[in-house]
Amino acid sequence: MTTDLWQVDGLDLDGYLARLGLPARTPGREALDELHEAHVRTFTFDNIDVFLGQPGTVDLKGVQEKFVGRGRGGYCFEHSTLFAAVLERLGYDVRRHLGRVGDPADGSLQGRTHMVVEAVPDGQRLLCDPGFGMSVLRPIPLADGAQDDHLGWRYRIDHFDGGWQMRRRRDNAWLMMHSTDELAVLPADVEIGHYYTSTHPTSHFKRTLMITRHLPDRHVTVTHATLTVRRADAPTEHRPLRDGELAYWLSALEVPLTTDEEQRLLARAAEAAAAQT
Repeated sequence: MTTDLWQVDGLDLDGYLARLGLPARTPGREALDELHEAHVRTFTFDNIDVFLGQPGTVDLKGVQEKFVGRGRGGYCFEHSTLFAAVLERLGYDVRRHLGRVGDPADGSLQGRTHMVVEAVPDGQRLLCDPGFGMSVLRPIPLADGAQDDHLGWRYRIDHFDGGWQMRRRRDNAWLMMHSTDELAVLPADVEIGHYYTSTHPTSHFKRTLMITRHLPDRHVTVTHATLTVRRADAPTEHRPLRDGELAYWLSALEVPLTTDEEQRLLARAAEAAAAQT
């Protein structure tokens, strides 16, 4: 694929790296690990714009205005669009992939509505997944049975006929996250996936607020109704969100919303929570 196809020449690489507080480094596994973790810790995974009915675009110009310009986060199509462009500009061999969230064993597979990035430093295929709710902190090799244990967070990759399955270790079992295929991806494929996910009435992201972030000692997930706190070395805490608590977490997770956006988000979340009772 050409650079122009993905608008990579229009990337504000200096602005992106400044957001992360990192210098540009020669491509390599160590540099990629550092970049991936910094990205995941800097930008929230969230569907705030979709939940508010203002999904915007997923082309590079729109995504970088949001992430680099405002410090906002987003969901997989946005994260991976930006991260792939950054890697290309830094000199990595990059491939974009689409996948299906869920486990085929229980029939929960969705359409191809997840996006990941493959980078190939020094000939090693690595899966970068910066835009998943419980995202890996660093890339994991695309090799059958490959495992990674980073700061106590454990992940595994398995090959299957047609692509790769990614799992996370939880409660002494491997939890299926998503299945990624090897088909070529064009910008139109990303636009179609984004359009369905952000506008279809049955889309989970239209109905359920989700904001997640890796903090230094825990991973936090906030919805319009619940709070989930995961730690690598302790049981998961999951409970209903208390009245007025969403505003606290918007501040604690450093979500840079305008006053109008925050007010509309709190109102929309209250409506969604009331509809569930």
